[in-house]
Amino acid sequence: MDITSDSHSQHISRQFNQELEELKTHLMAMGGLVEKQVNDAVISLLEGDTKLAIKVRDSDREVNDLQLQIDDECTRVLARRQPAASDLRLVVAVIRASSDLERIGDEASKIARNAITLSESGAAVRGLVEVRHISEHVRKMLRDALTSFARFDTNLAIEVVREDELVDDEYSSAMRSLVTFMAEDARSISPVLSVMWVLRALERVGDHADNLAEHVVYLVKGLDIRHQNHETLDQQMEQSR
Repeated sequence: MDITSDSHSQHISRQFNQELEELKTHLMAMGGLVEKQVNDAVISLLEGDTKLAIKVRDSDREVNDLQLQIDDECTRVLARRQPAASDLRLVVAVIRASSDLERIGDEASKIARNAITLSESGAAVRGLVEVRHISEHVRKMLRDALTSFARFDTNLAIEVVREDELVDDEYSSAMRSLVTFMAEDARSISPVLSVMWVLRALERVGDHADNLAEHVVYLVKGLDIRHQNHETLDQQMEQSR
């Protein structure tokens, strides 16, 4: 059969679609690794599992390598394909999302390092109830953000965005409680500070999960909802229907 311009274009299109699908697949693989990092880091702290904490800390290089790979793939797609419209938004969203995932990996490493410090100190740890509660909330945000990206589900993405404000409130309340405890018992200052760093890291994971959800809305709707309050967000989403 003769190769016509139409058949060649279709071949190129199929190949391009495959490249875009691979970008998404690699991002989801990175997301799965980072999600496991966060889960394992929290478990290592709550259960005093130093070996698991060391494993989380040392896995940070793998996450960094994945980000570099994804960035390289995105650069090649932009250079070779010069995508437009929704295809361009997908590449941009993947670049942004991989950056947030890399930073979540960094926060997981911070949690793991503090878990090691607390375990080695042998001190009684105050604030684990708060860590458990906030970590469950944040881990659900991350899981839902990744699911929304995999499914291009803007409704789920918006739920994640709304959850971030609740996590911020929980974080502020936990920090006030721990500051009060340190003021009452000076011997607790060092271990409590480590727990406060963990809580800060978890709050940042929530922020990055929120960013991931915002990237989904940008990808699907073409809307930049960063820095929007809930009322304005509702208006934007309603207008985009």
